[in-house]
Amino acid sequence: MDLYEYQARDLFEKHGVPVLGGVVAEDPAAAKAGAEKLGTPVVVVKAQVKTGGRGKAGGVKIAKSPEEAEQKASEILGMDIKGHTVQRVMIAAGADIVEEYYFSLLLDRANRNYLAMCSVEGGVEIEQLAVERPEALARVAVDPNVGIDEAKAAEIVQAANFDEETAHKVAPVLVKLWDVYKNEDASLVEVNPLVKTGEGDIVALDGKITIDENAGFRHEDHAELVDVTSEDPLETKAKALDLNYVKLDGQVGIIGNGAGLVMSTLDVVAYAGEKHSVKPANFLDIGGGASAEVMANGLDVILGDEQVSAVFVNVFGGITACDAVANGIVGALKKLGDAATKQLVVRLDGNNVEEGRQILADFAHPLVTQADTMDGGAAKVAELAAAGK
Repeated sequence: MDLYEYQARDLFEKHGVPVLGGVVAEDPAAAKAGAEKLGTPVVVVKAQVKTGGRGKAGGVKIAKSPEEAEQKASEILGMDIKGHTVQRVMIAAGADIVEEYYFSLLLDRANRNYLAMCSVEGGVEIEQLAVERPEALARVAVDPNVGIDEAKAAEIVQAANFDEETAHKVAPVLVKLWDVYKNEDASLVEVNPLVKTGEGDIVALDGKITIDENAGFRHEDHAELVDVTSEDPLETKAKALDLNYVKLDGQVGIIGNGAGLVMSTLDVVAYAGEKHSVKPANFLDIGGGASAEVMANGLDVILGDEQVSAVFVNVFGGITACDAVANGIVGALKKLGDAATKQLVVRLDGNNVEEGRQILADFAHPLVTQADTMDGGAAKVAELAAAGK
């Protein structure tokens, strides 16, 4: 889960990373009050959206009085920045910036460790810097079992070519950023810019954090970080039902058991759909236990998508045999009743496939069409989806 900047700022402060004061506002009047509370001569009004390029889009503005902060907030709130509507702004205390740096710590899956990246040239498009002048961006591997201790922090600032005086000030901040990464179960912690002020202090002015939702059981407080208003309502509903669901922009609902099978199903449906101008509408993995309740929950979520015209249920019976899956589909359709109004194409294969197919044949539901193969099922559901658009 990606966090808003103000949430990252709060986590930084929690772990001792030096930050400036910040107040969140959802309307211009609150922005004015926030600027008054901070009491600094200059504040920065910053759009809170989970995307980059806010400054270029006009989502970051300087204000030199509470009244000006109110005006700037009114200009920013409601803006569309790369498809994200600004619902709130952060009023941040201004800083006397002398130098800007860059630091990030992320998961390096390819090398099975962490990767720290650091540069004395912050405040710029770091991707552009990495391409045009890769030597300006230090990359230092971090052992997950050790993390960033004083020795590793010293190695990072040396690789980034900090001068000796600044290096001594930056290194302790990197250790604290490691604390954020480790203790919050993050997969990304980024600061751009990390600045030196006129007084010589090192401060994190802007932060990005991505936390691993798989570690949510260790962090009950992370539930407070979820912004329900920014999530797709179907994904929110699926999450509440413990379903592995991702909303896509298409007309063919997809249900399968196992991530690999579902991904393959998306591919074949996308290919078959080219003929009929339809696409997959979702990723939904019901896992190994395709019970009536799980199947009903899955169908309920998919059928709640107004874009869906037809559904492809593609299941390979393994630990859960095909007859159990078929009974789950029958139970789901009985449970949904009149709520089930869209065509279903069902392809079963694997353990007890004949028994499963017979159960569906005996049920003889008018919305259910069986397919012998995945390609055949994809072709049929694409045809039905096109007709139902």
